Amino acid sequence: MLKTSFVYRNSLGIVLLILMILCLVGQFFTGFTTENKELVKLGQPLLNFAEYFQSGHFIQATFENWESEFLQMMLYVLLTISLRQKGSSESKSLTEPEDVDKKPQPHPNAPWPVRKGGIYLKIYQHSLSLAFAILFLISFILHFYGSFKDENTEKIIKGEMPLRWYNYLSESRFWFESLQNWQSEFLAVFSLVVLSIWLREKGSPESKPVDMRNDETP
Repeated sequence: MLKTSFVYRNSLGIVLLILMILCLVGQFFTGFTTENKELVKLGQPLLNFAEYFQSGHFIQATFENWESEFLQMMLYVLLTISLRQKGSSESKSLTEPEDVDKKPQPHPNAPWPVRKGGIYLKIYQHSLSLAFAILFLISFILHFYGSFKDENTEKIIKGEMPLRWYNYLSESRFWFESLQNWQSEFLAVFSLVVLSIWLREKGSPESKPVDMRNDETP
């Protein structure tokens, strides 16, 4: 009975969502405290929860991380189509054809875009990478907005002239925020791809079988 329950069938997604929400709530309150400490030092009025939620500090910190995650996943999905890593559990086989490369068949139980065909099928065939690309673009824009807003807030406090958005686009601060996250995401994926050649985790779909040779690609 337990294995047919909604929670069991969706437990991975539920746990990951709960962990994300808990970390986001923790980020909000710690960021709220940090920002107000800085405002006290500068002799500025403190922010309430609603004001901090709309602040550049919170928006920038949130979406610069989301941006890098969605970029990582989009490129990982696309790169694993044609690139290989011998011995890695994250790579397609070097020699054998894969089910994911087969031409989709419009059988009765296939998703409706497959049965419909045409442009619907063309979009559906690439819907995963398209979804990550859209999420990346939205996060990138919101990161830019939050970072731009936070920078101008600091300038106003210091009595300096705020920047125009097109001037801020070439500022090193924004690209530093992005690139420091992008490189860490690529390092994390690289580590998973390469370490899974030699290391195992019994029961995990991200690992090769424990008794498989190191140089063998699943």
